[in-house]
Amino acid sequence: MSPTTAIDGNSNPNKKFKVTVVGSGNWGSVAAKLLGSNTLKLSSFHDEVRMWVFEETLPSGEKLTDVINRDNENVKYLPGIKLGRNVVADPDLVNAVKDANMLVFVTPHQFMEGICKKLVGKVRSDAEAISLIKGMEVKMEGPCMISSLISELLGINCCVLMGANIANEIAKEMFSEATVGYREHREVAERWVNLFSTTYFIVSAVEDVEGVELCGTLKNVVALAAGFVDGLDMGNNTKAAIMRIGLREMRVFSKLMFSSVKDNTFFESCGVADLITTCLGGRNRKVADAFARNGGKRSFDELEAEMLQGQKLQGVSTAKEVYEVLSKRGWQELFPLFTTVHEISIGRLPPSAIVEYSEHTPNFSLVEGSAQYY
Repeated sequence: MSPTTAIDGNSNPNKKFKVTVVGSGNWGSVAAKLLGSNTLKLSSFHDEVRMWVFEETLPSGEKLTDVINRDNENVKYLPGIKLGRNVVADPDLVNAVKDANMLVFVTPHQFMEGICKKLVGKVRSDAEAISLIKGMEVKMEGPCMISSLISELLGINCCVLMGANIANEIAKEMFSEATVGYREHREVAERWVNLFSTTYFIVSAVEDVEGVELCGTLKNVVALAAGFVDGLDMGNNTKAAIMRIGLREMRVFSKLMFSSVKDNTFFESCGVADLITTCLGGRNRKVADAFARNGGKRSFDELEAEMLQGQKLQGVSTAKEVYEVLSKRGWQELFPLFTTVHEISIGRLPPSAIVEYSEHTPNFSLVEGSAQYY
């Protein structure tokens, strides 16, 4: 599907779509900028893009929302970038979504269940959602993807958008790509593709929500491993090996969780491209590098607070969630890299264990039916 072939993706020419972005961190602000530039150009969308902001008081004493609306800039999470005058910050979650029929979720994944519970009965019944969130919830019955959480709690369809998307580079309009994952409704996917696409941000779509979403989720665990390698000055060969092992584990884990996951998805922007960029330049790699250089003696919480200015790591919590899944199924030996990343993160193993425990090849045929995925 090409962005040039999608003509608003709207079968009802008289219907106008109203967009709200739920989240206003680094990536949320960039998403609002992208969407705001396109709603002004597309006749089937209302010009205004609402952006829900978790209200904060800045060192100046001003409210973050007031500053965003006055200066047209998120001075805390995306300084120096103008969002567009049609992007309006709103600190009231329910008010921000009440008229929207296209909801873009982009917050740290650990907050999503609470956000969705606040929105039950508050969103339009005809709303469509898309999740830009990289992470998952682990419940007693197993892993729950964020798109599924949104669909189940709010009763609406939810696509996903993932890719090699370091937000600050997209904010500066450097060329990059992304992948929309959808279920069945191609017309809805085309609408999302059209809404996000620009000359510098190229979006394609695949019918594989779980595959796209798991790529975006699991690559943060691999990025921690890459950061440990960097922090220990192990070199490019080692880092490449860790990335290859990580991609292999991403693929096998995804296909064991969801048999519908397609191999080709791992060759989209959401797969190998996102893995590469995150292992080279993402925040998870950066903080894991510092963790290793400090010999694991400073916690990830401490380093996150010091280095990320309020942004959140996803890799450490995702590694814990993946480990819970592996433990419940007795799969730790099948996934030595994922297992080792978690054990290093909690201090059970030293950072140097990243190569000591990841170098052997697991026998995937130990899990019934999984040999075909190796």
